[in-house]
Amino acid sequence: MPSFIGGPIKITHVSGDGTVNFGDVLQIAPKSTLKSNTGSGGSNNGDFLQTNTFVSFTNTSDPDVNDSNTTANK
Repeated sequence: MPSFIGGPIKITHVSGDGTVNFGDVLQIAPKSTLKSNTGSGGSNNGDFLQTNTFVSFTNTSDPDVNDSNTTANK
């Protein structure tokens, strides 16, 4: 079924491995993955942001070996 985009679109930045898709798609598979640990409100993006954080703890423990396997998506 065709898609209809009925409003304004604002794309400020797409990195080298980013994907922007308009219309129908069956499957989008990532080519690479990245894991980052940030605190509360640490990686917010957008216009007119206001964050109120009083106490924040970030758990960086990662006991598993592989988070995301993308070897078949190359």
